[in-house]
Amino acid sequence: MKQPSQDLSRGPSQILSRGPSQILSRGLARITEAALGSYQSAVIRIGFAGTWLFFLLREFPHRQELYGPDGPWDWNMGRRLTLDNHAFTALMWSSGQLWFECLYALAILASAALLLGWRTRTASVLFMVGVLSLQNRSVFVGDGGDNVLHLMAIYLVFTRCGQVWSLDARRKAREQRISTDWTGLALWTVLGFVLVVTTAAGRLFDSAWLIPVLLWAAWVGLALWWLVQRLVRSAEPRILLDVIANVLHNGALVVIMAEACLIYATAGWYKIQGSRWQDGTAVYYPLHLDYFSPWPGLADLMSTSGTILMVVAYGTVIVQVAFPFTLLNRRVKNVLLVLLMMEHFVIAIVLGLPFFSLAMITADAVFLPTSFLRRVGAFATRARGRFGKGGGEDGTVPAPRAPEDSTPGRVGFTA
Repeated sequence: MKQPSQDLSRGPSQILSRGPSQILSRGLARITEAALGSYQSAVIRIGFAGTWLFFLLREFPHRQELYGPDGPWDWNMGRRLTLDNHAFTALMWSSGQLWFECLYALAILASAALLLGWRTRTASVLFMVGVLSLQNRSVFVGDGGDNVLHLMAIYLVFTRCGQVWSLDARRKAREQRISTDWTGLALWTVLGFVLVVTTAAGRLFDSAWLIPVLLWAAWVGLALWWLVQRLVRSAEPRILLDVIANVLHNGALVVIMAEACLIYATAGWYKIQGSRWQDGTAVYYPLHLDYFSPWPGLADLMSTSGTILMVVAYGTVIVQVAFPFTLLNRRVKNVLLVLLMMEHFVIAIVLGLPFFSLAMITADAVFLPTSFLRRVGAFATRARGRFGKGGGEDGTVPAPRAPEDSTPGRVGFTA
């Protein structure tokens, strides 16, 4: 039997080692040449920014009691706590009412900008500052959804989450050549001035070093990227910066997925150890707490059947424990993903925890199939063309073209 020529020219060890080396090289090329999961990162950008924005707007009449300097957890108590746990919060830079109002407004504007994908790089940093400043100011008014949002706000800074479904992507598609981004320059200058002043005053590094260093690194990185894009003629520096950005983006997505799996795994295994979950009665008790009963009639209807309560309790534990293991099988993963989202939807309505549920559904969305998200985007485009001003005679507009993963995108200050 005739053997392939490559088998005649290579030894057995070389033939066996060729496979793993090819797999490794392909894997390295995949994570360095492209920012993967552009649709998934856009979904989590929109989801978390929208969750925080809606929360800030709903609590706007109660903002003083939650985070204000004269609230029950006053400024001096918050100051002592942050000095002890070294948490970052810009609200501790001043005890004035004007400073609080400005920072609360900044948090709203940054959330709206990130939701729309306007100047996504800068908006993600300001979004993180707003989330950390308000949540670390009063740590006792949050819930599990706030903890998830707290972590994801940091991870989003490392992602290239504005490649699709954003104003940045639309602006990039319309521009035929690289022009001076005066808006980006103005934002960069103002934020740099704030960083210099707060650092010189000793306010910025008053907390742990991680967030201040991240703010400075983002500011310097944007300047370096802008300079290389416009002043350096060689392509190698631009390719290098693009590779670094892709690696950071892909690494952040992996961390986000691992965080979601860890949340469900720990929640499920802790439930297994609880006696109320073991006998199937754990769901009954929160349904009869006034704080978690916005619809008492609906809660009573669900708690009248012991079978329903047992099925919900056991089903919740099974789905949460099994979900991390189902990532190896796409079809089973998609089924459990739907069940998890339905569970959080029910929690939002029955227990009155809409923002917790929105945060968890958004975290789940990182596992949604790309084909499904593309169909959703195409449907939204057709709907916009049918009811908006951009449609033709038949009410349709061409679907936006997703950025090619292997092609480095246009780089600006905040694109």
